[in-house]
Amino acid sequence: MLNKTIAFIGPGAMAEAMIGGLIRQKLASPEHLLAAGPRMERCQQLNEKYGVQPFTDNAAAAAQADVVVLSVKPQRLTAVMKNLKGTIRKDALVLSIIAGATLSKISKGLGHHVIVRSMPNTPAQIGEGITVWTISSAGSDEQKETARAILGALGQEVFVEDEHYLDMATALSGTGPAYVFMFMEAMIDAGVHMGFPRRISEQLVVQTIRGSVDFYKTNDVHVAALRNQVTSPGGTSAEALYYLEKAGFRTAISRAVWAAYQRSLELGKEQPVHIPESHQSEDPGQD
Repeated sequence: MLNKTIAFIGPGAMAEAMIGGLIRQKLASPEHLLAAGPRMERCQQLNEKYGVQPFTDNAAAAAQADVVVLSVKPQRLTAVMKNLKGTIRKDALVLSIIAGATLSKISKGLGHHVIVRSMPNTPAQIGEGITVWTISSAGSDEQKETARAILGALGQEVFVEDEHYLDMATALSGTGPAYVFMFMEAMIDAGVHMGFPRRISEQLVVQTIRGSVDFYKTNDVHVAALRNQVTSPGGTSAEALYYLEKAGFRTAISRAVWAAYQRSLELGKEQPVHIPESHQSEDPGQD
């Protein structure tokens, strides 16, 4: 048990994943978890499901917290920080899961120095995510371990000293599930095109991907070696891989990751975009 009061500013899907993980792993009790956002109905949902305290006043929630988790859209961050500035306790830890938001930007925006910047990904919602994170130089060893425990509730966590790795992680693992889902969609559609019922095509693709990953984890060899094992000369795999290479599959993936990396860098620099209240979401952006 962390024995910390944790306030989530932006009670979206990733915040809910963290809340669920903390309670499931008995790292925090519901009465010490605060969910703050503009829509009371959403906060009330989390109250009914997990027993957390609901707030519509971000500053009021943050003022009570030992840890303040920033989990809003990147475009809303500047406005949220203006509202929170001066309300966060000096000894509190601020933990951000916002794409592109640098330690410097958050520190200046809040007038606060103990900041953790992290990048989780979608599988965190079932406790199977991976999060890359770092902490500002003002953070203590205790605060570092608190951050590690909170992020560990989402799945695996990887600490890095160099903040620049966070933008890279955003492009590779943060955005990564989108690449996998598109690949799965393309394979499923191909199966349907050949004549499989969609249900069977989905089953074949999902288990193929799951089994391939599990098989890789049991073999201490490079992925290229495993690919070679299933590619017989003149066979179906060789023919399929020839067309993937001819279509620029490998290059397209590489360029997509690089484009996401560049966009992450841009998000840390650009001015906030006004989003009408009716279109605002509490979920942190991954794109």
